[in-house]
Amino acid sequence: MNNKIKDKSHWVFLAPYIVFFSTFIIIPVVAAILLSFTYFNAIEAPSLIGLANYVSLITQDEVFMQKVLPNTLTFALIVGPGGYILSFLLAWLLAQIPKGPRTVLALVIYSPSMTAGVAMAVVWTIIFSGDQTGYLNSILITLGILLEPIQWLQSPEYLMKIMIFVTLWGSMGVGFLAMLSGVLNINSEIYEAGYIDGIKNRFQEIIYITIPSMRPQMLFGAVMAVVGTFQAGAIGVALSGANPTPQYAGQLMVNHLEDYGFIRYEMGYAAAISVVLLVVVYGFSKVAWKLFGEKD
Repeated sequence: MNNKIKDKSHWVFLAPYIVFFSTFIIIPVVAAILLSFTYFNAIEAPSLIGLANYVSLITQDEVFMQKVLPNTLTFALIVGPGGYILSFLLAWLLAQIPKGPRTVLALVIYSPSMTAGVAMAVVWTIIFSGDQTGYLNSILITLGILLEPIQWLQSPEYLMKIMIFVTLWGSMGVGFLAMLSGVLNINSEIYEAGYIDGIKNRFQEIIYITIPSMRPQMLFGAVMAVVGTFQAGAIGVALSGANPTPQYAGQLMVNHLEDYGFIRYEMGYAAAISVVLLVVVYGFSKVAWKLFGEKD
C-alpha cells in the first residue's frame, strides 16, 4: 500500500502545474480553434460556419494578405534574429569583463525589457514627436538637416522602422540573461583543450566551443525571441496612437486580431487569425528546435 502511495506522490507536485497549464494554455487554445469555425459576435451564441473564416482571411481580406502578413514576417525576420544575435553578442562581451562592471552593465541592458511596451512607447513617443518639441525633430532642425518637423509616427515610411528599432532596444530580456548564464558556466578547461587541439582565435572559439557548449540556453533564447517578437504588436499601436496604424504601415497579426476581436467584435474571425498566428509561431519555434535542440 505504501509503495502505491509513493508511486503516485509525484502527481501531487505536478497537479498545480497541470491545473495552471490546462487553464491558461490548453483550454484557451482549444476554445480558439473551435471558435474559429464559427460566427460569433460576443452577443449571440456562436453558429457553425466551417472553414468560412479561413477562406475569407486568405481570399478576401486584402489588408491581411497585402499589409498584415508581409509586415509581420518582415518584423519577425528582422527583430527575431536581430535581437537574438544581439543578445548573444552582448552576453559574450559581458562575460569577458570582471564581475562588478558585468553585473551593472547586465542590469542596464536588461532593464528596458522590464518596462511594459506601452510605458516604453511613451518615452519614444516624446523622442519621435511630430512637432518641433520632439527631441529628434528639434536636434535635426537645429543641425540644419531638416527645415520642418517630420511626423515620424504617423508616416507609413518611418513607422515600421521605428517599431523595429524600439523593439530591438527593449529585446534584451530573459533570453539575454540565459545566454549570459550559459557563457559564464562553460568550463574554462574546455577552452584550454580547444586551443591545444588547434583553435587559433576568438571567432573559432565561439563557433566550436561557446555555442555548442550552451545549446540549451541558445534554444531557450531562440524560443523566447520567437514568442517575444510575435507578441510585440502593441508597440505599433502605442507609438502611432491608433489601431489600425496609419495606412496599416505598422499593422501586425496581433493588431489585426485585436482590431476584429475587441473593436469589431467579430470573435470567430479573430479566433481564426489567432490560430494562424499560433501556427506561424509554432513553425518558427520548430526551426529553433532544429537548430539548437538535441540531435538524439
